[in-house]
Amino acid sequence: MSEIYQNLSHSRWDCKYHVVFVPKRRRKVLFGQGRRQLGQVFHALAQQKECQIIEGHLMPDHVHRCIAIPPKQPVASVIGFLKGKSAMAVARLNGRERNFTGEHLWARGYAVSTVGFELEEVRRYIREQEEADGAAGKF
Repeated sequence: MSEIYQNLSHSRWDCKYHVVFVPKRRRKVLFGQGRRQLGQVFHALAQQKECQIIEGHLMPDHVHRCIAIPPKQPVASVIGFLKGKSAMAVARLNGRERNFTGEHLWARGYAVSTVGFELEEVRRYIREQEEADGAAGKF
């Protein structure tokens, strides 16, 4: 296997996801100095869940992340954690100790897709493994 795989105690994995989420009502709230600090906040939060942000970009009205999430962590759980804790961090950056008003920073839901090999690359890899192992045939 190649060096792109990471290890857990009983598995080798390469699970990357492209995640997009937006502020409530698509407000353009991600501006200025807080925007720079929010990037550091996302990286720190991801490390708490044993994840790694590979690439990310904060737009004024949405967030793009390419994040490696280990298979033992549910994607929905990690994204919920990132959105919840980052909302509290944004409130603190704006001078509030707590968000007592009941406002929500992030809209419900998110978009996610897996990032990985192309289909033809996977099919070619499977065929080459079959030839390399000397297997009798296809399934």
